[in-house]
Amino acid sequence: MRVAFVSLYPDQLRSDGATRRARRVAERLSARGHDVVFCCAQWWDGPLDAFEQNGVEYVAVTESPSARRFASKLPFALRRVDPDVVHAANSPPSQVAAAKTAARVLRVPVVVDWWTARDEDTDRMLRRAAKRANRVLAPSRMVKTEAREYGASADAVTVVPDSIDVDLVREADPDPRADLVYARRLDGHANVESFLLALAELRDRDWRAAVVGDGPGRTAAAETAAELRIDDRVEFLGDLSPREFVPILKGAHVFAQTATVEPFARELLWALACGCVGIVEYQARSSAHELVENCDRGARVTSPQELAAEVVAAAGHEQATFNEAFAGYDHASVMRTYERVYEEARDDYGFF
Repeated sequence: MRVAFVSLYPDQLRSDGATRRARRVAERLSARGHDVVFCCAQWWDGPLDAFEQNGVEYVAVTESPSARRFASKLPFALRRVDPDVVHAANSPPSQVAAAKTAARVLRVPVVVDWWTARDEDTDRMLRRAAKRANRVLAPSRMVKTEAREYGASADAVTVVPDSIDVDLVREADPDPRADLVYARRLDGHANVESFLLALAELRDRDWRAAVVGDGPGRTAAAETAAELRIDDRVEFLGDLSPREFVPILKGAHVFAQTATVEPFARELLWALACGCVGIVEYQARSSAHELVENCDRGARVTSPQELAAEVVAAAGHEQATFNEAFAGYDHASVMRTYERVYEEARDDYGFF
């Protein structure tokens, strides 16, 4: 199948949850034998109109990231690409309307991957994007509800979570350097302070903790740990690859999820698959609690004090290094869901 991804911002130009998800899916589809073209603003140097990386052909619709110019030129780019299906990010929503214009001529469906709205996106344009999509993909039930609030019909939205390398989880050797782990990009939504405050409640107990991730909030987080007098037991490890990250999770006992905004808690998923007890601080704009519902190695809390209490209670769970309940989040299983949605959308256009 020939799939055209549409995102003004590719991950190489502006990295966030939405762009990282699009890049991972595009590369995994290519690895499964699909012909993948990524229409975006140019992010590579030189005069080339197209650039290939990790099996994905990137096509420069514009030289710079202008949403208006990108939307005006996108229909012509898609006609040249001639895809079987268009996979568009929901933001900026103007690109969805432009993709739909080309798709009508090409008689192909537009599948919109809904992550979240950016500050510059208007409600009017988001409603247009939700209603014009032939299918909508959402990483969680929380995001599905958001897409429906913007006008997507219930039967058009499919929840497709992020995926993990289950084989890596099964095979990695545990690294016992930390008992408790927090992991996420340390930005304005990280709320790592809740994790650190919970640790401070337990300073009279024996534990070691690790914070995985980097970002503009790392320095402030380290300063908070020092102010709480727990910095000698909290190691800030920075960004780690899955091969570095997974052994630490397999050696840990508890993973804390406290971020205030999280369309899909991917690091929590890795931790649960690695056998960690997952403790989620409930946040209105986070879907993390969905992963620990009906999970016997998970708990939900509403404050650092409750988090600390659940850390103590987690001692009642035996140490584990793999949780079979999360094997269904393997890359292959999740990619088959993408393929099924594409095929169903194409069937609606009469392709058999």
